[in-house]
Amino acid sequence: MTPERDSASRLFPVEAIPPAVYAADTTPAIIDLRDFRSATLLLHLGAGGITFSTANKIEFVLTHSDDGTTFTPVTDSDVLKDALAPATVTNGIVRALTAAHAAATIQKLGYIGGKPFAKLQADFSGTHGTGTAIAASVVRSGATIEGIV
Repeated sequence: MTPERDSASRLFPVEAIPPAVYAADTTPAIIDLRDFRSATLLLHLGAGGITFSTANKIEFVLTHSDDGTTFTPVTDSDVLKDALAPATVTNGIVRALTAAHAAATIQKLGYIGGKPFAKLQADFSGTHGTGTAIAASVVRSGATIEGIV
């Protein structure tokens, strides 16, 4: 295979939310973005365990940090918005499941905030008697240090 066709050796995925069936908030892990120019979040969302509504929902909250200790919510200027993003990113909410989600999907979101650390949390509101399968990965790319693995 020719090097120009090889993207795998230039992508560095990490787990943001471990795959599981959740019915309550996840505990966000710190995502280390140092030494990378870009990051893409991949949300793996199973069919809804409940019928989502504005009262019974899951919101995905993205925060970022300069020091890995103090995290603040991202804003519109920190993400590449698409048709699935809210009109305005408020309190770091980059995705929200507020209506029926009958089939599994993978959604992507570009982070361009430029801070060296981030966290992604699935924030549950309302009653979730049946959980929803969720996982999230962050694909880091554009390594700024040669030989990074």
